[in-house]
Amino acid sequence: MTRKIALFLGMTFSINWIMAGLFWALGGRWNTPQAVILGVLYMFVPALCAVIVQKGIYRQPMRIPLGISFRLNRWFLVAWLLPPVLSFVSVGVSLLLPDISLSPNASGFFERYSSILPPERLEEMRRQMEEMPINPIWLSLIQGLTAGATINAVAAFGEELGWRGFLQRELSDMGFWRSSLLIGLIWGIWHAPIILQGHNYPQHPTSGVLMMTAFCLLLGPIFSYIRVKSRSVIAAAVAHGSLNGTAGISILILKGGSDLTVGLLGFAGLIVLALTNFILFLKWRRGGDEGAFPDVIRGAA
Repeated sequence: MTRKIALFLGMTFSINWIMAGLFWALGGRWNTPQAVILGVLYMFVPALCAVIVQKGIYRQPMRIPLGISFRLNRWFLVAWLLPPVLSFVSVGVSLLLPDISLSPNASGFFERYSSILPPERLEEMRRQMEEMPINPIWLSLIQGLTAGATINAVAAFGEELGWRGFLQRELSDMGFWRSSLLIGLIWGIWHAPIILQGHNYPQHPTSGVLMMTAFCLLLGPIFSYIRVKSRSVIAAAVAHGSLNGTAGISILILKGGSDLTVGLLGFAGLIVLALTNFILFLKWRRGGDEGAFPDVIRGAA
């Protein structure tokens, strides 16, 4: 590990984990508006640290080396639409598991979170769904995709500039797969303090740390592939934003199971991501992209 990478990781983990620790120590709860604010601020720390290290300490340029490009290409569309596809495929895989069934009216969702969310919050959510002009599933998809390409992408850029921008470039000599998997592992561990407080796996916060690490490990190469093919970390941010906006659909329409088993972030999702990685591996090997990978990431090709 180079000194530059160590500085970035040390700063990022220290700031983020202190933030999460203070939130917990001050009595913060993850199912509150304050947690949403913390979550957004948490996401911007990797970008902040990347800027400090790249520009502030090493006095090096940022835009081209870190892949900050708004030049649109078809991979931006792939980045936007792939996450909901993965989410819906994970629903199909979830249905292959024991005691899992479709729940179009979201009754399974309310059952699953009845012991976690306050009754008044659940009742408010149920009432809001009943008042929706169209099916909640399709409305969630529309809202998720809209947010994914706008406000979610802005927040996700805070992470992606650090992971798929700064760190991907600094680790490019390792090759695509090793660097992408390592970044995914780091990314997963980085989530640990907020997972322990109930983020993403409120039913199983402790086991959720391992699940989130596995999830990020498998998701990392997919986002890195988009970053490489689009030649833009912005596309990776769109993919990340779209995923944050649409992943919840995969548990909204399922009955049975838990946050460890069903949906895109559960065991079913890990299967979907593993299969997606296998497809990408075959495409990457047949395309002969490995040799050009370092130059593409460094902005030289």
